Amino acid sequence: MASYKSLGLVNTREMFKKAINGGYAIPAFNFNNMEQLQAIIKASSELKSPVILQVSKGARNYANQTLLQYMAQGAVEYAKELGCNHPEVVLHLDHGDSFELCKSCVDMGFSSVMIDGSSLPYDENVALTKKVVEYAHAHDVTVEGELGVLAGVEDEVASEESHYTKPEEVIDFVTKTGVDSLAISIGTSHGAYKFKPEQCTRDPKTGRLVPPPLAFDILDEIMQKLPGFPIVLHGSSSVPQEYVDMINQYGGKLPDAVGIPEEQLRKASASAVCKINIDSDSRLAFTAAVRKTLAEKPAEFDPRKYCGPARDLMEEMYKHKIVNVLGSDNKLAQLD
Repeated sequence: MASYKSLGLVNTREMFKKAINGGYAIPAFNFNNMEQLQAIIKASSELKSPVILQVSKGARNYANQTLLQYMAQGAVEYAKELGCNHPEVVLHLDHGDSFELCKSCVDMGFSSVMIDGSSLPYDENVALTKKVVEYAHAHDVTVEGELGVLAGVEDEVASEESHYTKPEEVIDFVTKTGVDSLAISIGTSHGAYKFKPEQCTRDPKTGRLVPPPLAFDILDEIMQKLPGFPIVLHGSSSVPQEYVDMINQYGGKLPDAVGIPEEQLRKASASAVCKINIDSDSRLAFTAAVRKTLAEKPAEFDPRKYCGPARDLMEEMYKHKIVNVLGSDNKLAQLD
């Protein structure tokens, strides 16, 4: 069994307290490959931001659990090499779907896990979440639970319809399970196609879809019932149109892809929402840069020549999110 502390990682407990008190959110960036990890660490280290490295069940299978353990350890050392002497890096399981998966991640050095029982009947969600919490807390690993269902597709997580979190359930759920944070559903969605055209309006000037606003009234009610408790937003990519346009320009087909407006995420970051998950934006940036390079240089076959620009574009995107959306720059406990 590997302890996350021996890898130089931290759990989310203290960073969430600090984020709630400071009115900002911790970036939770999913990664699947080395270039994404490099870009995340470079951006967060240079900006002195805490960061959560998120790994889905699919990404864990893709990368290999043993390699992941050492990649996380390497990420901490890379941050120090970049001049961030006291990095705060979390390795987090995103959307764990069973006790066995969560236990395996705890045993392999993850410092935080999410157990997603949101599609189960309420009592079953409570029982499963509580079982994961009891095991994880015995190893000082923090646990995120979920109430409410997000629409969209992300790896093995898929749902046709969203179901908003019921504020009347949150106190009972948190009390019975002992979770450290709670993912809620207030209108965010997984993937690059977060909303169907019929859910949106169209900007008459640009013709682009304008998504419906998030349900901040539900968020406010949840915060009233759970004052100071860490809240998490999943499915919070903004689907930047410049990446969508670049993908489409160079042979892709992403019509009407639209995400969560950044001004709404900024508003959420100033509340008890202390963790915001971003995945699709990174995928879009990576794909846009790769498509552009290969279209402009069709004879290129060196992966470094097209993955390198992709890494640079992702780093630029991560820095923008940290500074302009989440406000987590210069928020490390020790900045020296």
